[in-house]
Amino acid sequence: MISYILRRTFAAVILLLVVTAVTFAIFFLLPRLVGQSADQLAQQYIGKSPSKADIAAVKHNLGLDQPLYVQYWHFIKGIVVGTDYNLGPKTVHCDVPCFGYSFKDHVAVWSQLTSRIPITLSLAVGAAVLWLLSGVAVGVISALKPRSLFDRTFMGVALAGVSLPMFFTGNLAILLFTYTWPIFGRTYVPFTENPAQWANTLFPAWCSLALLYSAIYARLTRSGMLETMNEDFIRTARSKGLPERTVVVRHGLRAALTPIITVFGMDVGLLLGGAVITEYVFSLPGVGQYAVQGITDNDLPKILGVTLLAAIFVVIANLLVDVLYAAADPRVRLS
Repeated sequence: MISYILRRTFAAVILLLVVTAVTFAIFFLLPRLVGQSADQLAQQYIGKSPSKADIAAVKHNLGLDQPLYVQYWHFIKGIVVGTDYNLGPKTVHCDVPCFGYSFKDHVAVWSQLTSRIPITLSLAVGAAVLWLLSGVAVGVISALKPRSLFDRTFMGVALAGVSLPMFFTGNLAILLFTYTWPIFGRTYVPFTENPAQWANTLFPAWCSLALLYSAIYARLTRSGMLETMNEDFIRTARSKGLPERTVVVRHGLRAALTPIITVFGMDVGLLLGGAVITEYVFSLPGVGQYAVQGITDNDLPKILGVTLLAAIFVVIANLLVDVLYAAADPRVRLS
């Protein structure tokens, strides 16, 4: 088990290096391939109507006039040990991990991300608990009672949940539970200040997000359970006289959880990188809303930082999925 985890961890570190290279290429190599010059890249950090001297200074201070491999080295070095940005009359130090420096807000991107990550984490974890419990429970019951009224009703609800976009269900939840029936608040309150108000504010967002994802998990669980419950080892477990609950939970559900673990790891990883639409609809100042601000302001370091953070979360989530695979299925450890 330990050797398996070490192998997967080493592979995750290599993948993180590849992710940083791809992310850097998207923001600095692709613009060059489509004809954008270093002067045009530097102009994005200045604003409207800059002089040639300003462009040349920014291009030199940011190293945009250097070869791409040198720029990539400084990019990796900034993440690992930090870096300095020469802003003319003064030099600004970007602490580890340096995900860039916003020259429009005049602050390091990582310091802004750290203040927003708890909000996105609260949204993602709360919604994940709801959709995992509700989706798996509905899927198991539907599989045990196929073509019943319960099965048809909840699979219909699952289909509606998959079909309805977040900007519809989210705004509907705000209209009903904030304005028509003012049950929940709209201003985000940190968990450390008031846990009850924190949950009260996030609950509509949790439910709206969980409705979308629980529908997918219900259908995955149902199809997996229908296939698993007809296997030979299930009939063997029943022939031994095991209680039906043990057969369903310890044998049937455990075997059907493999695809669910895969999807769950990817979904949570992507959400931790920023639930853009959900945070925008519910006015949550998280990572997703920060990405929208970066795109609106054409602030390249913000967009680069969010992209890199989302990629790192996905890689870490996949590493955790591999560990959960090994715990759920011992055969995986030998692969």
